[in-house]
Amino acid sequence: MLLLRRFLVLAVLFFWQGGFTFYAAAVVPVGQQVFGHLRQGFVTRQVTVYLNYAGSVALAVLVWDLLAVHDPSRWRRRTRWLLWAGMIVSLAVLYWLHGRMDELLETDGLIILDRDAFRPRHRLYLWISTVQWAWGLLCLLLSLGAWRAEDRTTMRRAAVSAPNDNQELASIGIRGEETNVRRGQ
Repeated sequence: MLLLRRFLVLAVLFFWQGGFTFYAAAVVPVGQQVFGHLRQGFVTRQVTVYLNYAGSVALAVLVWDLLAVHDPSRWRRRTRWLLWAGMIVSLAVLYWLHGRMDELLETDGLIILDRDAFRPRHRLYLWISTVQWAWGLLCLLLSLGAWRAEDRTTMRRAAVSAPNDNQELASIGIRGEETNVRRGQ
C-alpha cells in the first residue's frame, strides 16, 4: 500500500503541476503564434477547467499521504499541511474566479464583453495559479523528505527489533560461548 500511495502522489502531482508547467511554457506561446492571443485565450479557458479537476484529484490523493505518512519531523508535517491548505483554498478561489471570468466571455463570437473587468481577474487568476504551482513543488520536495525520513525510521526500528546471532541461537538453546566456538573464534 505504501508504494501505491507514493506512486499515486507522484503521478497526480506530476500530471497537475507538470501539466500546468508544460501548458504555460509551451502550449500558450505556440497557441498564441498559431491562433493569436484572443483565440488562444479561449482554448485556455477550457483547458484550465481540466487543470482544476486535476488539482482536485491531486489534493485528495495528497491528503491521503498526509494522513498516512509517519514523518518524525514536526515542522515538515506542519508545513506540508499548510501547503496543502493553501493549495486547496487557492483551488477553490480559482474555481470561483474562473466562473467570474467566464461571465465576461462570449464563446460564440470569441468576444470579451468587458475587457476592463476581465484583465484584473485574469491577472489575479495567473498569480494565484503561479503561487499554487510553487506550493505544489515545495510540497513535492517536502513529501520526498518525509518519505525518506519515514523509511529511515522504519529501517532503524527493523534493525533494533531484528535478533542478532546470539539472540537467535539462544532462542534455540545455544549459549554465546558455544556460538564463538562454532565460528572458530
